[in-house]
Amino acid sequence: MTSGSDLLDVVLGGGLPRDAIILVMGAPGAGKTIFAQQWVFANATPEGSALYLSTVSEPLEKILRYGQTLSFFDPGAVGHSVWYEDLGGVLRDRGLPGVLERVRELIRVRRPAMIVIDSFKAMHPYAGRSGAFRPFLHDLAGMLSAFPATSLWVGEYQEDEIQRSPEFAVADAIIALKSVHSAERTSRSLQVHKLRGGGFLAGTHSYRLSEDGITVYPRLADPADARDYELHGERVPSGIRALDDMLDEGYWSGASTLVAGPTGIGKTLMGLHFIFHAVNQGDGAIIATMQEDPSQLERTASQFGWSVKSDNLTLMYRSPVDLNVDQWVYELLDMIETTGASRVLLDSLADLQAAAPDKTRFREYLYSLLHRSSRQGTSLMMTYELPELFGVSKLSDVAASHMADNVVLLQYKGATGEMSRTLTVLKTRATDHRSGVRDFQITADGIVLVPAQTAE
Repeated sequence: MTSGSDLLDVVLGGGLPRDAIILVMGAPGAGKTIFAQQWVFANATPEGSALYLSTVSEPLEKILRYGQTLSFFDPGAVGHSVWYEDLGGVLRDRGLPGVLERVRELIRVRRPAMIVIDSFKAMHPYAGRSGAFRPFLHDLAGMLSAFPATSLWVGEYQEDEIQRSPEFAVADAIIALKSVHSAERTSRSLQVHKLRGGGFLAGTHSYRLSEDGITVYPRLADPADARDYELHGERVPSGIRALDDMLDEGYWSGASTLVAGPTGIGKTLMGLHFIFHAVNQGDGAIIATMQEDPSQLERTASQFGWSVKSDNLTLMYRSPVDLNVDQWVYELLDMIETTGASRVLLDSLADLQAAAPDKTRFREYLYSLLHRSSRQGTSLMMTYELPELFGVSKLSDVAASHMADNVVLLQYKGATGEMSRTLTVLKTRATDHRSGVRDFQITADGIVLVPAQTAE
């Protein structure tokens, strides 16, 4: 059955197993209750209703009040397909035997297809020192297994409790939600520790919480399709006059190009040349930028007769502050598929790298993006800012120079008290290029090479 999130269903290999016990763990504020309510409202019907049982972790009134702020919460379903019950009083007055008796009674009356217990861990202290929790757990699990219902147990468990707490042994699925807070941002990750029948995506997966519930972004570690695919045998101009002058018959369609250089050297302008060549040909294109907002980009583009408001151009501006890389990658991939864009400018890799949780994940995002773009025949240009203004001796490996099909280095050169700009094609995959360092200028026509005989 669906988890309530399409992309979480992808992580789960299709969804949650029916007639199973699913344990959702995480610290307070990780989104466990949101997850549980999202699952309930995505599946409950009058014929297959849901029973939501609160214990002594949060008052039922608070759960309902916060639930009503979520977009999927349907007040009309409450009392018809979704039933709420507070077990706190029963737990305090009659202990675990009273809870077991009340749950049995509610199952008999409501005949639910789904049962949530929130929080399950909060019932532990009511077992005392008599060891009564294991018999309670055995009886409850047996009762739920005998009745055709899917159960979701929510708890504020720590990772090491997976090996110690008996409820993890009886659970058919274990889903861990984790929040890490820092001064800059809050990052959230989800991991499936266990799933009956297997088939889930291993590793950690990013997620976000909003009024729409929990939105999961499955980890991008491999191309979407690892089978061989046919590359287009077409060479096309980059649209950058200075670069085309140094390439042999242009570059391959679907290729990726890295443009690296210091600040102010012309990386973004080179990317705009690349994009508007496609736009002027009537092809779709995307500018995915974290460097300049739409107004700033429009001002730059207008100086060369372009406009980012062109019909077949899509501008995807995201602030680098609190950027969720997983969300960003999925939005871009969806935009490429929706628009059928032939070219994408990514400005810049440095911002994307800074937002990534670690270097390994950054490589995974980039590897998947490059390969998926190549499979769709979408050409990608990426900018990367280097710290050195003069005499760049190497490109950092995180600048994707080893992944990109083409690598272009832009540098400053000091001569007779004046600075000039230089362009070097360091690499072109499966084609030839003119080597050497060439001077270029930024003119009203954009980026152009200085004729070799007049270059200083």
